[in-house]
Amino acid sequence: MIKTKIAILGAGASGLFFAKHLKKDFLLVDSHEIPRKIKISGGGKCNFTNEFVSKENYLGDKNLIEKVLKHYSNKDVLSFFNDIKYKKLKNNQYFASNSSEIIKKLNQKKLIANIINVQKKDNFIIHTSRGDIQAQKVIVATGGVSYKKTGATDIGYNIAKSFGHSIENLSPSLVGLTLQKDQFWMKNLSGVSTKAVFRVGDKTFKDYILFSHKGITGPAVLNTSLYWKKGSIVIDFLPDFIIPKSNKTISNLLPLPKRFMTEFLKAHNFPDLNILKSKKILQLLRNYEFSPAGTFGFEKAEVTRGGVKTSELNGFESKIVSGLYFIGEVLNVTGELGGYNFQWCFSSAKYVADDLLTN
Repeated sequence: MIKTKIAILGAGASGLFFAKHLKKDFLLVDSHEIPRKIKISGGGKCNFTNEFVSKENYLGDKNLIEKVLKHYSNKDVLSFFNDIKYKKLKNNQYFASNSSEIIKKLNQKKLIANIINVQKKDNFIIHTSRGDIQAQKVIVATGGVSYKKTGATDIGYNIAKSFGHSIENLSPSLVGLTLQKDQFWMKNLSGVSTKAVFRVGDKTFKDYILFSHKGITGPAVLNTSLYWKKGSIVIDFLPDFIIPKSNKTISNLLPLPKRFMTEFLKAHNFPDLNILKSKKILQLLRNYEFSPAGTFGFEKAEVTRGGVKTSELNGFESKIVSGLYFIGEVLNVTGELGGYNFQWCFSSAKYVADDLLTN
């Protein structure tokens, strides 16, 4: 049996960052040598934080989120990665020149093994495919269930439940949305993109929508999916458009792709009128309301919404079992698109590492 002071379960963003700051007396356990989610994120460039980060960019306990982000901010993350090449793109998102630089900065020796379960007697016993591990403390940093091809499993949730913790309903997030029959005309636009404003509840997102054969995706849609559970979404396909005085038809004058206008007019039985006679068309384009049929699912989702309930934790330590901690995506905290989820992984990991180092 391997003995260690602290067992870190999961070597993704939160587990690696925690280990990096703890520095000693730990054993890192994961089923893969390379952190695959970091490797593929941001198209291989890893959008690791954002210029503007606040509790409003997250779903979850706002007080906890604010406290943790204050303890370890986006500026702290940028300082930590100051020796790698990165750029600010898309106005406010920070990307590494290559995800391999992030991995090189974080990666370290680990036990490659599948985690089976965790029990506690006097100490914790972690049962793995490579034998048992005894630890005084356990850090669950196993992430969510999105992108199974990266090695994602539900082991973190199972460990939490085995010790009596509750799991907030899990669902795919930062993911494309599927369509009801009335919106099937959008499927004919596969490959077309345009800028739009999405409104869901009290949230508004202005960014690109990309049409696909499965439904709709793109940055505006992915962010919307975080806050949508059921009910309607409203799209404004004409943000910032001012109606000019013109004799041109609406399809020739609107700042929308030709294919979009052709399919839109056809689907709603609208004639291609002079823009000054197209009040109903313009109203619909600016307030297009629909209820998605669902999402593209966990396989296409960037993150998992839901997770271990933070109300059952004291900071990040279990109120039920002393010495059991949860950090990163396994928790019921989910961020918007744009580096917010990596920021949460880093901030929550640093918060716990600092707590253990000082106590």
